[in-house]
Amino acid sequence: MRSLQNTQFSILELAPVREDKDVAFSLKHALELAQHAEKLGYDRLWLAEHHNMDGIASSATAVLLGYILANTQTLKVGSGGIMLPNHAPLVVAEQFGTLATLYPQRIELGLGRAPGTDQVTMRALRRGRQETEDQFPNDVVEILQYFDNAQPNQRITATPGQGTHVPVWLLGSSLFSAQLAARLGLPYSFASHFAPRMLAQAIELYRDNFQASQYLDKPYVSMGVPTVVAQTDAEAEYLASSVYQRIQSLLTARSMKLKAPVATMEGRWTAAEKMAVQNFLAMAQIGSPTTVKQGLENLLAKYDVDEFIFTCDIYDTEKRLENFSLLMDIKKS
Repeated sequence: MRSLQNTQFSILELAPVREDKDVAFSLKHALELAQHAEKLGYDRLWLAEHHNMDGIASSATAVLLGYILANTQTLKVGSGGIMLPNHAPLVVAEQFGTLATLYPQRIELGLGRAPGTDQVTMRALRRGRQETEDQFPNDVVEILQYFDNAQPNQRITATPGQGTHVPVWLLGSSLFSAQLAARLGLPYSFASHFAPRMLAQAIELYRDNFQASQYLDKPYVSMGVPTVVAQTDAEAEYLASSVYQRIQSLLTARSMKLKAPVATMEGRWTAAEKMAVQNFLAMAQIGSPTTVKQGLENLLAKYDVDEFIFTCDIYDTEKRLENFSLLMDIKKS
């Protein structure tokens, strides 16, 4: 069985906006986290594209990636992901090709097929365009072609982009992208940090149908894991109340700005909301290092993934940085 020591540890950053701070604070903290992750030895840090959400500041994903790349040295940085239906494939290839040219061997492109927003905002993003999620496979192949070496008589080239061979991942929370990643021979990351229900089925489908490619010779699976790690179980549960409030707000269409922790959630949510939040966080690891280590080992025994990519919505920025320090201590212990 795979051990934590030989499992990759990575970070998915959504640049959460605190209710008492402005967006500039969140963007600067995203860089602080990236620099912290680099020192700790994390393999990669990804940013997620979301729109029209007041609690998430990573909407201009490629721009923020450039800021982080310019102020780190070795950390792999990428998108987890770019929501491809919102963008023309050529533009994505040019953006990430530019980053790959400026920062060789450090940029990665994770692609998702959902809009990452509500229907009204989706229409604003796609104004004048006819693309739909059904075109996702063709768009992925188009991007792969832009990153490959130019072919004779190729009518459209990505400049920069062509020949940069930017690593492309497919992301998913259902079975669609698992099948596509298997057919194209691409690494696959499952969004179990917010949609864990189909994780086991998607991993099995991906592995059973994987076709080796120029990109990958065997399946590679990453799974999202929400975390709140603190010195004690009690402290972690207290800090996790910010996470519970944030997800409750998402599910009830309220402000998603990160709220301070509270002593108890009793009286703050209904029984139905509590159950919905618990389902959302089915893969979450909340507790002391001892508790979380056992939880991660259990996940590894069940799913045998190659990589954990961790999210964290702790309110206090120092405690948030500590969360990732403690996770790396767990990996090395």
